[in-house]
Amino acid sequence: MALWAFILGYIISSMIQIFVTEKRMQKTMGKNESKSVLLGTFFGFISSSCSFAALASAKSLFKKGASFVSSIAFLLASTNLVIELGIIISIFLGWQFVVGEYAGGILLIAICWVLLRIISPKKLIEKARKNLENQNDGDAMDDSKDWKKQIQKEGSWARVAKKYKMEWQMVWKDVTVGFTIAGIVAAFIPDSIFQTLFINSGPGNTDFTFFEILEHIIVGPVAAFLTFIGSMGNIPLAALLFGKGVSFAGVMAFIFSDLVVFPVLRINARYYGWKMSLFILFLLFTALIGTSLALHYSFDLFGILPDPSQVKIQDSTYFKIDYTFFLNIVFLAISAYLVYLGFFKKKDVDHQMSEMAPKSELLERILKYAAYLCYAWLAGGLIVKFLIQ
Repeated sequence: MALWAFILGYIISSMIQIFVTEKRMQKTMGKNESKSVLLGTFFGFISSSCSFAALASAKSLFKKGASFVSSIAFLLASTNLVIELGIIISIFLGWQFVVGEYAGGILLIAICWVLLRIISPKKLIEKARKNLENQNDGDAMDDSKDWKKQIQKEGSWARVAKKYKMEWQMVWKDVTVGFTIAGIVAAFIPDSIFQTLFINSGPGNTDFTFFEILEHIIVGPVAAFLTFIGSMGNIPLAALLFGKGVSFAGVMAFIFSDLVVFPVLRINARYYGWKMSLFILFLLFTALIGTSLALHYSFDLFGILPDPSQVKIQDSTYFKIDYTFFLNIVFLAISAYLVYLGFFKKKDVDHQMSEMAPKSELLERILKYAAYLCYAWLAGGLIVKFLIQ
């Protein structure tokens, strides 16, 4: 398993979140819409994070005066133009999906921008701002401090270590459940189920009509809506879908759909009210459809649609001494040093937590116990394979 990819991605994400603050971003974005959208996209990219952190940051920027469209740009960039997500996608799905992820992230932002200019929901935006008036925002680091000086201090790296721990705390359940579900589905769910859900899908089939592709695009987010798993945990499931013959557009729609699931809908309703939350859902889902279609047909035009045969999640080597093994060792050592630095050597270093969107305690509890069940399932499988057989 490419554990090193997760570690590298979260270290980079933690560094950026500590050394680049929301206040700095807001000061730089300004009031010009075009400039703010471009900078919102850029800051979202360098602030790549999980959906819940991105929702809170986007809300905070919007409350502090950023335009609604630039806040949406920040939200989409921070959840789609994600460094660690790109690394994992490259391992499980290949370079075409990485290009699709980043190009699609830009397209999502562009389509949302156009839709907002056409619809111009000024009253909804004004009401959403009023709903935020009594809410407080957090920040990761004192904005008055120069990041160039901070990056040279051991205490700052201790804060990076604490943020790194938080990153893993946010995603370990999703990753565990996502990988386990992908393995279970690959082993026990027949192809006929996928062919029923995704019309005309199947191993080796790459010839789809427009309406079949559209159906895949719509069903993909519905599947993601029902899994309640974050984007990182969805990648092995996306690889499974592609290996089962789901179209490139359908798989991309599945990957993009982490912001059109029920927990996000509920959080946006808490922030902005239900009308704005449903409008954001409509906005993102419409952009998702347009983006997935554009990616599929543009890749087809240039002859770079990926081959489903390149993804076979069932085929695996249980243990192998190769470059992945050594990379895992190196990055585990780096993780160990960060743990030592942040929680032993510099354990007294204060780390002010960034604001997180409110999560459902029930859903988190269900996901936690589901992760424990996954570990029990995996342990049972190892016992059967190596001790009983």
